[in-house]
Amino acid sequence: MARALFFGRSGETMIKRVDIWKKALTAILLILCLALCAVLFKAYLDGKFDSVETLQGYILGFGLLAPLILVAIQAMQVVIPVLPGFLGCVVGALMFGWLGGFWCNYIGISAGSILAFLIAKKLGKSVVDKMFPGKRYERWSSWAAKSKSYTAFLFLIMVLPLFPDDFFCYFTGLTKMSTRKFTTIIILGKPWCILAYCILAGMAGTT
Repeated sequence: MARALFFGRSGETMIKRVDIWKKALTAILLILCLALCAVLFKAYLDGKFDSVETLQGYILGFGLLAPLILVAIQAMQVVIPVLPGFLGCVVGALMFGWLGGFWCNYIGISAGSILAFLIAKKLGKSVVDKMFPGKRYERWSSWAAKSKSYTAFLFLIMVLPLFPDDFFCYFTGLTKMSTRKFTTIIILGKPWCILAYCILAGMAGTT
């Protein structure tokens, strides 16, 4: 209302149009995300994610779009926790070299982590409860609400391997942490473990 009074009637019309476009864009992105999730989940059920060889063959089937498909797969494996993320790191390094594989995986996993955070932030606890056991959430929720070191703890989780990153991306979306702070943690914390995986996979592929 304050914005409308400041800009006048024409400004109010412009604000309404911007809001409509934002809602339309959000709906389109949500539909595209759901469609991509459905396609990748079907590929998972069809056995395309069973091994390095099957996943590599699946990605190669997209031709020139293969790097973008790997990015999408690594983003969605955070959003859909049943998809294996480690395989993507190995496949990326074998297909595009350790550096190309690193960038595909880093961009994809970072985007998926932020998307999972935003989904939880937007849709709330009911979504997280359906994806993860309730007791698990309650335990971490109680600790995070009292802890002053959760930010440092989250950064450490993103740096180190073998932690359930997908859960903490969703869970953190339910806390009071801002999107900017979470994005900063992902951008600064995610590359190291991914880089190590890609270098090791690239070295193994050349031997």
